[in-house]
Order: sequence, then C-alpha cells, then structure tokens
Amino acid sequence: MATDAAAATCARHTTGVYKANSPHPRGATATCKDGTWSYSAHARGTSSHHRGVKYWYR
Repeated sequence: MATDAAAATCARHTTGVYKANSPHPRGATATCKDGTWSYSAHARGTSSHHRGVKYWYR
C-alpha cells in the first residue's frame, strides 16, 4: 500500500490525494486518472501508463 511518505514523494508529480474510507476494490491503492484501479505496492510509477494518479487510498 502507498504510505504517507511515498505519497508525499509522489505528490509533486500527481494531483492525487488520499481519500480515506472511499469505496474501492479490496487491495486497490489508487485510482488512475483514466478510471482504472492500481494495486501497486509502491507509489513510484503508479498509474504511469494511465495518465497518473487521481486518488490514493489508505
């Protein structure tokens, strides 16, 4: 899962924000800007082929 530290590093490159308690599939760590889900274990490169991160999940 993305951590606060990883998101802080990635936040400069995305418009993604943490959305606590938002409905999302089990295990998803982010929603990409194209509407797909990411299950990436690390923030770096998450959604890079999907126009970037729209929302991070805790």
